[in-house]
Amino acid sequence: MAVHNAANEYRMAKFYFDSKAYTDAARMLEGVLAEESANLSVRLLLARSYYHSAQLGRAEAELLRILEADPAEDYARLMLGRTLERQGRAEEARPHLRLAAAMTGESL
Repeated sequence: MAVHNAANEYRMAKFYFDSKAYTDAARMLEGVLAEESANLSVRLLLARSYYHSAQLGRAEAELLRILEADPAEDYARLMLGRTLERQGRAEEARPHLRLAAAMTGESL
């Protein structure tokens, strides 16, 4: 039953995210993550929700958790670089942005 509820909550959180209600999406995803802590797609959407609702410290923490579990997750790497930039930490952001660009074959 819990998995079914988590799936419904994820769908609702995705709806909130798509509607630009990022704080509501984050709140729902925190609950989903409590049940599905190893689910990197939930964690990534949570990080994106934090980023878009200017909860940059929380976004950074989630992105670091994702990259710890999957260092080859290029979108999380890009998001981490952007999150650090947005916090005025361009020097820390640069290697993440370069690595993300190399991973995707895009130029900076």
